[in-house]
Amino acid sequence: MTHDDRPARERAIPEIRFGTSTGFALGVEEELLLVDPVTHALSHTAVETLERLVVPAGAGSAHPDTYAALVEFASPVCATAVDGVGALDRLRAALRATGATAIGAGIHPDGARGDVVHHPAPRHAAIHDQLRGLLRRTPTAALHVHVGMPDAEAAIRACTALRELLPLLQALAAASPWWHGADSGLQSARAQLFRGYPRADIPRAWSSFEDYVDDVVAVVEAGDLPDYTFLWADLRPHPQLGTVEVRAMDAQPSLRDALGLTALVRAVAAQGAREGGPWPVPSTREALEESSFRAARDGLAATLWHDGALRPVPEIARWWTARVRDVAAELGDADALTEIERLLRDGGSADRQRAAHARGGMPALLAHLAAETKTPL
Repeated sequence: MTHDDRPARERAIPEIRFGTSTGFALGVEEELLLVDPVTHALSHTAVETLERLVVPAGAGSAHPDTYAALVEFASPVCATAVDGVGALDRLRAALRATGATAIGAGIHPDGARGDVVHHPAPRHAAIHDQLRGLLRRTPTAALHVHVGMPDAEAAIRACTALRELLPLLQALAAASPWWHGADSGLQSARAQLFRGYPRADIPRAWSSFEDYVDDVVAVVEAGDLPDYTFLWADLRPHPQLGTVEVRAMDAQPSLRDALGLTALVRAVAAQGAREGGPWPVPSTREALEESSFRAARDGLAATLWHDGALRPVPEIARWWTARVRDVAAELGDADALTEIERLLRDGGSADRQRAAHARGGMPALLAHLAAETKTPL
């Protein structure tokens, strides 16, 4: 890293912008995999595709990412979950207008190991230099949700609540049961691939914003990292944006599933920021990591550690939705939150992918993903 004479804290966290938005404003980001429109094989054409893409007014932004087979969409700052996911819907439509085909999934089900081209932007080059062979396996794609925080301590309270939610989110969002053309035996293979990266874990519970800053400074200094954005945990405060960011979920083919997940994250973040509890019995980092693995392995069929015992995913999901239903309604997300119950009833993406494969093998699975990804909200 180039020598930087700024104090360690300023290097690690260059800017703090909590309180710059109101009403627990929302931002939603998704990474989509580009595929050949006929074969649905990975297509390393993000740069060329994005040059043709016309972003609709007010729909946010579109960018290349680490992988040349991946595009990243980001909503603008939004007032409701419907607004945020609706912006992604408009961006997907603009992508289709270029002639491109995309799939929402944690990883490409049939992507060969090593079928990777990297986008050569300086940040991505730095990540490639750090991760080396870890970044040359297969592209991974995720759904990220940002919730604006009124101040730094509220962000820490929100993180304390959201830590307990992470394994459930991973189970609900599981969307990558196949890897390299074979059944992984997991519901989210992406989650386990991503765990191979450094600093890609579940953080400990911080007692204050200064406690969080101490952690970040120590890791940035020890890793010779540019700043805190190179910490890729499932959950993190994002001081430069003034948000908390949840990063635990596979990219979703279904916008309705993304809508429910977004509403749940926002409601828990808002209520946690306000109250700091009461929440489930706090889990240790080790227990959360174990539940995270169980969620990735078993998806909606998992039992996870919640409130001092192993409990089935539907029970945990209904506990959380009941707990935050009022705040979701206050935020304008009451209808969006009901998508969680529909997801429990109808099954998640991993379940639908397995059903498609059972009907017609890999061609049917890939066709299913492409069709579901182009289905409007």
